Amino acid sequence: MLDTASNRPDLPSEIARRRTFAIISHPDAGKTTLTEKFLLFGGAIQMAGQVRAKGEARRTRSDFMQMEKDRGISVSASAMSFDFREFRFNLVDTPGHSDFSEDTYRTLTAVDAAVMVIDGAKGVESQTQKLFEVCRLRDLPILTFCNKMDRESRDTFEIIDEIQENLAIDVTPASWPIGQGRDFIGCYDMLNDRLELMDRADRNKVAESIEINGLDDPKLAEHVPAELIDQLKEELEMARELLPTLDPQAVLEGHMTPIWFGSAINSFGVKELMDGIGTYGPEPQPQQANPRHVAPEEKKVTGFVFKVQANMDPKHRDRVAFVRLASGHFKRGMKLTHVRTKKPMAIANPVLFLASDRELAEEAWAGDIIGIPNHGQLRIGDTLTEGEALRATGIPSFAPELLQSCRAGDPMKAKHLEKALMQFAEEGAAKVFKPTFGSGFIVGVVGALQFEVLGSRIELEYGLPVRFEPSQFTSARWATGEKQPLDAFINANKQHIAHDHDGDTVYLTRLQWDIDRIARDYPDVTLSATKEMMV
Repeated sequence: MLDTASNRPDLPSEIARRRTFAIISHPDAGKTTLTEKFLLFGGAIQMAGQVRAKGEARRTRSDFMQMEKDRGISVSASAMSFDFREFRFNLVDTPGHSDFSEDTYRTLTAVDAAVMVIDGAKGVESQTQKLFEVCRLRDLPILTFCNKMDRESRDTFEIIDEIQENLAIDVTPASWPIGQGRDFIGCYDMLNDRLELMDRADRNKVAESIEINGLDDPKLAEHVPAELIDQLKEELEMARELLPTLDPQAVLEGHMTPIWFGSAINSFGVKELMDGIGTYGPEPQPQQANPRHVAPEEKKVTGFVFKVQANMDPKHRDRVAFVRLASGHFKRGMKLTHVRTKKPMAIANPVLFLASDRELAEEAWAGDIIGIPNHGQLRIGDTLTEGEALRATGIPSFAPELLQSCRAGDPMKAKHLEKALMQFAEEGAAKVFKPTFGSGFIVGVVGALQFEVLGSRIELEYGLPVRFEPSQFTSARWATGEKQPLDAFINANKQHIAHDHDGDTVYLTRLQWDIDRIARDYPDVTLSATKEMMV
C-alpha cells in the first residue's frame, strides 16, 4: 500500500465498494475450488464445478484452457467480477504451479490484496512462501484461509505458529475450528460470536449459522458434543491470551493476517471469508507510475495492462489485454491514449470476465479489471490514459531459467512459427530470442512444464507441430549500456548475442563464468536478470 495517510479524500461510493484481490497458494491447496465457491455465493453461477470432474459433475469455470481441463491445474491467471452484498469483487485466480510463477508475480501488481490459501494438513508450503514474499515486497494486505479442515489436519495452534514463523506476520484467528478431520463439525466465529455448522450432505449449500451469546450460552450444547465444547473453550481461552486481537489498520498495512478455517469443497467458511474481504480488505489503492502515483479518486481514466491472453476463443485469433483501471470512471467507446505509441485508441468492445464467459462492459470504475480485445497493439506494461504520459512501473519480466531451441516440424512453416512464438512472447508466456547467428529460435521459460504447454498450444491454436531441442545455452541476460561500449561488446561476442521480441539485446550464456568475464572485461555494460516491462 502506497499511502494510507488520512488526508486523502473519501473515494466515490462506486469505487469504495470495489475489492480487487488475487488468490495465492501452493498447487493443490484448493485455490480454484475456493474461486468456484466465491462465484457460487456471489450468485454468478448456479452450481460450483470441480477441478477434476467425473461424469455429470461440472468442470470449473476459471480453468478454460484445454490443458488445464486435462491436468486439473491452473496454468493461466484468470479474472472474474461479481457482486456480493454491497461489494463488487474483482477476483484474479493465479496459477499455483511454480512453473507459471511469472504470470502470478505480474498479476500481484494489479491487485490491492491477496487471499492466501493453506492446506490444513500441509501448512505453509514452498510456493506459498515465494508468493508471500512478492506480496511482502508490495506491502499487500493478506487474508488467510486454512482449507481442507474436513480432512485429517494439523493442530490449529501449530498451523498458526508456522505461518507466524515462516512468513513473519502476526496471525489473528477470525474463526476457530470445532473438531478436525471426521469429527470436524464447523467453526466458532470469533468476530461475531456465532456458531457455523457444516452440512456435509449438500456441497453447494451455505452453512447454517446460529447466533449465540459467548461460550456459556446453553444453545451451544444443543449443536456441539460435550467433549468438543470443553476442548473449544480451552483452545479459545489460550488463543485469546496468546494471539493478538484483530487490528484492521495492521491488516491494511500488511503486518497482520486474519485467518478463517473451513472446507472450500463443502462450501464451508467461504461466506465468512467473503464477509472478511468486504470488511477488512482495502479499497482500490493508488498505483505506482512514472512520473507520479495515480490515485483512484482522480476523475481522468488511467489503466495498465498486466496480462495478455491470446486465443481465449480458439475460433477467433483474438488477443485480450487484461487492464487494471487505476483511476476514473470508464465508459464504453471512450478514446484513450496508448502511451507507448502515443496513438489514440477507441475502446469499443471492452469486456468484463466471468472466467471464460464475458459480457460487454458498458462502464467500469477504478479497481475493476476489464479485457480489451486487440490485434497485438497492447503489451504487458502498457498504460492507457486520457492524454497524460504516465507509465505503470513495477511490472517485472524475469530471465528464463530453461532454454531450448524450437523448430517447426515442417521446415516450410518457419514463418508461421515465428508469428506464433511472437504472439506467446507478447502474452508473457515465454521469452523468445532470435540469435544473430544461425536459424531458428531459442525459447526461454521459468519452468519445464511451460514447454509442454507451449507445444500443445502452438499445435492446437496454430495447427503447427513443433519440437523443442536442448540448447547449448543455459541462461539469458539483458545487456544495456552506452552505445559505444555496448556495440564493442556485441561485436566481440556475436555468437552469444540474440534479440528478444521487443528488439532488446540479450546475452545468452553457458556458464556463470561467461557472466563474470563480461563484468570484468566490459565494466560499462550491465547484464541484468530482470527487465521492467514498459515502453
